[in-house]
Amino acid sequence: MINPWIQAFRLKTLPLALSNTIMGSAVAVLEGGFRWSVFVLAALTTVFLQIISNMANDYGDFVNGKDTAERIGPKRMVQSGEISAKKMLRGIIILGVLTAFTGLALILVGTAGIDITNIMIFAALGIAAIVAAVKYTVGKNPYGYRGLGDIFVFVFFGLVGVMGTYFLHTQTLSWEILLPASAIGLLSTAVLNMNNMRDYEADKNAGKQTIVVKMGIPKARIYHLILISGAFTALGIFGVIRFESISQWLFLLSTPIFAINLNKVFTFSQGKELFPELARVSIGTLIFTLLFLIGILL
Repeated sequence: MINPWIQAFRLKTLPLALSNTIMGSAVAVLEGGFRWSVFVLAALTTVFLQIISNMANDYGDFVNGKDTAERIGPKRMVQSGEISAKKMLRGIIILGVLTAFTGLALILVGTAGIDITNIMIFAALGIAAIVAAVKYTVGKNPYGYRGLGDIFVFVFFGLVGVMGTYFLHTQTLSWEILLPASAIGLLSTAVLNMNNMRDYEADKNAGKQTIVVKMGIPKARIYHLILISGAFTALGIFGVIRFESISQWLFLLSTPIFAINLNKVFTFSQGKELFPELARVSIGTLIFTLLFLIGILL
């Protein structure tokens, strides 16, 4: 039997969490500024943030009465009684402390020798990321219930994750980095969109106003296509602007993974058919990113 805590961590989401660290590091390699210390600390911090978000979602949906029998997704540990709400909250706090520790170490390593203003900015972003991960479904007015989850994912798991990692490697920043950062942000948002399409009926009946609930399934299908195609377009434009070798386009080899996903998105009739698609897009995003890194290294 799988340990309830391992299930609460939702390991299938972690490849997605690593993608922004790898992408930011890949661009740093392109600039000749990669540092292993930054990569390891950034990877740990990002994974911890993802786990906090997963645990907070488990806890928050239960406390707010949003977990119902209609829900299709993976088993919830608090709802099932395998982990008490009190213990889950304690686990979130412990992970929050660990995240703060690795995040602080990352900031100190990545900003060594530069103006203290940058240190303060990254410290503020780190605190904001932890708070945002928890407030998604926890509290009196969770923003995840108001259709704002997509914005959080795009900003923190895309823009902040990629651009922040790149800056901590190189201590420089340029506007072009917005392109690979947006690519990861869009794909990360696509994973959330898959989750929200799968749980559309349950969320609608429970009063969770996700983007999908607000726009409906037909528009959510188009939205998903825009997210996926937008990611490939953004990284493609970056490849043109910063062209050094044809191998930088190796990420295109991940296209079949997303084509299969899009086919399912435009043909499914019941939410449960989308259950495997979250893992497909999550792992597909990691492969997309690794191929880009390999292309740079070649």
